[in-house]
Amino acid sequence: MADDVTPPAAPPATTPVAAPAETPVATPVAAPGEAPEEGVTVYEAVGGMPFFQRLAAAFYEGIAVDPVLLPMYPSDDMEGAQHRLTLFLAQFWGGPLTYMEERGHPMLRARHMPFPVGPTERDHWLLHMSAAVERLTPPGEVRDAMMNYFVMAAEAMRNKDD
Repeated sequence: MADDVTPPAAPPATTPVAAPAETPVATPVAAPGEAPEEGVTVYEAVGGMPFFQRLAAAFYEGIAVDPVLLPMYPSDDMEGAQHRLTLFLAQFWGGPLTYMEERGHPMLRARHMPFPVGPTERDHWLLHMSAAVERLTPPGEVRDAMMNYFVMAAEAMRNKDD
């Protein structure tokens, strides 16, 4: 069954700008870390930390029932893992540096190296993250930017072949 999972395709780069309905923002959305005067950050466009808390929660709903990925997470620290993902994503997309203050440099590849991540694990991870992104964002520039990053990052975490 794990072989039936296919990663989502990277979204097209030219999609009209759309922000969450509850968050009025100026467009275009800035790249991660870009100054607001050149556009708004994704963090600002999605409404800040509450969005990233919802995104991480939605992602971990999938992890909680995934037979491939769940064994990689310590059962006594799922809340901690969700908290760390929330802070990392918020920081990456232009929010506060709380992740760095709590954990130091993200070093994503090094932090994931102890876990066997091949195409199957990558695809399962992308399945849950793309479902969370699609559930919480309308089609448009923000969703596209997130999915482009997540597809690239998931592949970069691979450290084995199936």
